Amino acid sequence: MKAAFLKWGISLWPPLLGAGVKVEELTKDYSYTRVRMKLRWYNRNYVGVHYGGSLYSMTDPFYMLMLSESLGRDYVVWDKAAHIDYIKPGRSTVRAEFRVTQEMLDDIRQKTASGEKYLPEFEVQILDESGELVARVMRTLYIRRKRQKVLEISKNDVKATDQAGA
Repeated sequence: MKAAFLKWGISLWPPLLGAGVKVEELTKDYSYTRVRMKLRWYNRNYVGVHYGGSLYSMTDPFYMLMLSESLGRDYVVWDKAAHIDYIKPGRSTVRAEFRVTQEMLDDIRQKTASGEKYLPEFEVQILDESGELVARVMRTLYIRRKRQKVLEISKNDVKATDQAGA
């Protein structure tokens, strides 16, 4: 999927739209995403600061989407777990950034090459307008190379070994 279309579409996805989450940037290669959430009447809690569920949801789909697109169709990528630590009340617009590096992709490919699952953890910091930490979210993903692709690679390795020995 093209990043520009996903950037537009994900901002209209009801769980994010309802919380007021907006995707500010999504690079074409899916290596970087930045989202923001302004403090509005509909995403405030009882005491007038950002509702915790909205802070949590603003981090929800991004690593899964970015890694799915970066790794391609040969991989299964799911959100498995997350934990949020609320550090201070969010009283202004908040932002979160997500980065996927080539080193991360290489590590994932290496750890899933034989079809085993991999459960990497990613930290997302939610910062206010002054750059102060509002919340820290630890996200765990489930990543596995699809079994059919592992079998195809194994068969190709056997063929290459047979041809080299002939």
